[in-house]
Amino acid sequence: MRELEELVNVDDPAWPVLQEAFDNAAVEVTVLPGAAGGDGAALLQLQVTARSALGAMVLRCGGLMLDGGWLRIFGGTAPSPQGALPGLAAVNQFPGRVDPEWRPTAGLVVGQDVLGGVFALNGHDPAAAGRPGLPGQMTYFAPDSLEWEAMSVGYGAWLTWALSDRLAQFYAGLRWTGWQEETANLTVAQGITVYPFLWSKEAQEDLAATSRAPAPMTEILTMNQDFCRQMELPDPGFLGAA
Repeated sequence: MRELEELVNVDDPAWPVLQEAFDNAAVEVTVLPGAAGGDGAALLQLQVTARSALGAMVLRCGGLMLDGGWLRIFGGTAPSPQGALPGLAAVNQFPGRVDPEWRPTAGLVVGQDVLGGVFALNGHDPAAAGRPGLPGQMTYFAPDSLEWEAMSVGYGAWLTWALSDRLAQFYAGLRWTGWQEETANLTVAQGITVYPFLWSKEAQEDLAATSRAPAPMTEILTMNQDFCRQMELPDPGFLGAA
C-alpha cells in the first residue's frame, strides 16, 4: 500500500490540466471547495495518485456541479458539510479508517444526475456485479431504462466528455422546457421525480406532459431500485449514498 506522500507528490499533477478544462468547458461548471489539504484518507483508500483525474478531484476540490447542478460529480470532503455536495468517500461508504482490504463491492459511484441517473467506475469484475463493460470503465444507470449502460471509457475520458457539448446530446431526450429553472431550485441533496415515470411509455412519448417535483435523492435512488425488483429487472446494486 502506497503512502500518502507518494500519492500526492507527483511530477505532473492532473489538477492544472483539469482547471484549464473547467475554464474551457462547453457546460456551466461550478467547482466546489474541498477541505484544506484535500481528502488524504480517501486518496489512501483509493490508492490513486494526484497524477490521475480521479486523484486530483479527491485531493483538490469538493466536487463539481455541471449544467447548474443537473450533474453532480463527487470529489473530496468539503470544508463544512452544511449545504455541501457529499464527498466521494461518503457517497461510496468508505470505511471509517483506511482499510487496505476494502474495495467497493460493484464499482465506485462518481456522479449522479438529478433524475437518479448514476455514473460508476467498474470494479475488477463487472460481470459478477451485473455491470456491462470492462474493469476500470465507466457505466451509467439510466433512469429511463432502469439498466446499466456501458460507456467504454475510463474516468479521465468520461470527465472530459462531461465537460463537452456531448453532455447535452446525452440528455436530449430527458430534458424538458424549463429544466434549468427546476434544477436551479434544488438543494444538493435533492433530485427531481417525474410522473409518469421516465421508463413509462407515456413519459417517453411526451416528456413535456409529465409532472415533476423535487425529492430527496435518497428516495429517488431507492425508488429506482424498487422498480427494478417489481418489474423483475436485474438488481442495479449499490447506487450511492446521497
